[in-house]
Amino acid sequence: MAHTVSDWKTSLFDCCEDCSTCCYGFWCLPCLACTVSGLFNENNCLPLCDFLTPAALVACGIPLIVPPAAISLRASIRHKYRIRGSLCEDMAISCFCVWCSWCQMHRELKAGAPVTVVQQPPQQHTTVINVQTNPVMMVNQNPSPPPVGAQNPVMFQNPPQYPGGYQNPPQYSTEFQNPVKSPKAHNF
Repeated sequence: MAHTVSDWKTSLFDCCEDCSTCCYGFWCLPCLACTVSGLFNENNCLPLCDFLTPAALVACGIPLIVPPAAISLRASIRHKYRIRGSLCEDMAISCFCVWCSWCQMHRELKAGAPVTVVQQPPQQHTTVINVQTNPVMMVNQNPSPPPVGAQNPVMFQNPPQYPGGYQNPPQYSTEFQNPVKSPKAHNF
């Protein structure tokens, strides 16, 4: 499959093709650069490196003024949209004609250059099946009375709270607390 290589939609000095972009770049180049970066789905603040790097290098005594974001974005746009050119051209244009470079990139992205779509094969989804049984709570629907002679289980570990107004908890007779009777002989 052959990929066609094209030229930029507008030349480097075609400022009259889109006067709004030209004015935007002339009056506020940092804003235009951030807009271009955002249109290309990069960090909007990336072009600020172009303005801070030369100042930092000159402060350190290094007379190198190379705009890294302009070069990298220009090369990326060229590569993504299959535009004819070279890295040397991108470096020369970005270093010596930075305003025109940002305007040309903005015009290219505004024109809606066709995007090459790479389709990936669908991914297989794994299905997980839980084979563990759920815990089951058994409830006796027909409770039978406890056998005669069995002790009643303790219902409360802590003594029950009695409503207010009682000075002393009510006293119950002992025959109701333990209903187990002594075995007697049955006469039939």
